[in-house]
Amino acid sequence: MQVMKVGAAVRRWWSDRRVAARRDAGMSTTEYAMGTIAAAAFAAVLYKVLTSGAVSKALESVIGKALDAPF
Repeated sequence: MQVMKVGAAVRRWWSDRRVAARRDAGMSTTEYAMGTIAAAAFAAVLYKVLTSGAVSKALESVIGKALDAPF
């Protein structure tokens, strides 16, 4: 009896998810544009940070220590 209740609850849950997925029309063109601009801006900031002198030296140090590790 308990298994039947769980099965019905699972079927109802999946049915609700399918209905919700059909209602979602997706992003509009302006949302895509804003997302693209935000991603490009984040990439530019990340590039500047990673190519800065302090970060480059820290990365070189970490890689150098990893390559010189005794086995």
